[in-house]
Amino acid sequence: MIRAETINSVAHVELARPEKKNAITAEMYVMLAAALAAADADPQVRAILLHGSQECFTAGNDVGDFLSRPAGAEPPVVELFKVLPSLAKPIVAAVGGPAVGIGSTMLLHCDLVYAATNARFQLPFVPLGIVPEFASTYLLPLLAGYQRAAELLLLGQPFSAQKAQEIGMVCEVVPAEQLFAKAREAASTLAALPPESLRLTKRLLKKRHGAAIAEAIAEETKIFSERLSSPEAREAMSAFLEKRKPDFSRF
Repeated sequence: MIRAETINSVAHVELARPEKKNAITAEMYVMLAAALAAADADPQVRAILLHGSQECFTAGNDVGDFLSRPAGAEPPVVELFKVLPSLAKPIVAAVGGPAVGIGSTMLLHCDLVYAATNARFQLPFVPLGIVPEFASTYLLPLLAGYQRAAELLLLGQPFSAQKAQEIGMVCEVVPAEQLFAKAREAASTLAALPPESLRLTKRLLKKRHGAAIAEAIAEETKIFSERLSSPEAREAMSAFLEKRKPDFSRF
């Protein structure tokens, strides 16, 4: 479900659950956080490349996992929240097809993001009766401006790779067949640069936002966890699984 291998000083970390559109389970969150932490700690690794398949990055959280989760339990994604923003080494993401929910918010913590023309992003937290996570309520307005961030977070509708590039979420949009080559090239270029200079520059880039990001993650996670067991979220997610339109008229 999470595959990791190091090739020429680049750690390739793959979301590999194609039969479920790479929807992320609790177990996968643990594995993904562990793979990223291991790559960051490995002296042989100079850069990290995160990707799914050319057709699908990730459909986001596994909704079945949401509904079976004990009320009040800490979301399994918390470990990823701790690891990804604190990576010392540069991380490149290659996005093809759907990048939904956490599939979009995790990109805000990557250093370089390349998207295929078939990439489709979505932040459907409000329609699911929950709230955004992974400091997206802080980072997205910082990146895109308040109104564009509000449009994406409040309406929760899909948006294109071109729009993701326009708001600064994506570095470059490339044809799908060139996506992995482009991302590998960027990761290899990073891996060939002076490693300490690279790590120090990344640290300087992120330092001034570190405390605000941590505060946003903590507040969002608290509210997100509470919302998962709310009647609105239960209705939204049940409707999703049952392939019907949710009914919020009684709330």
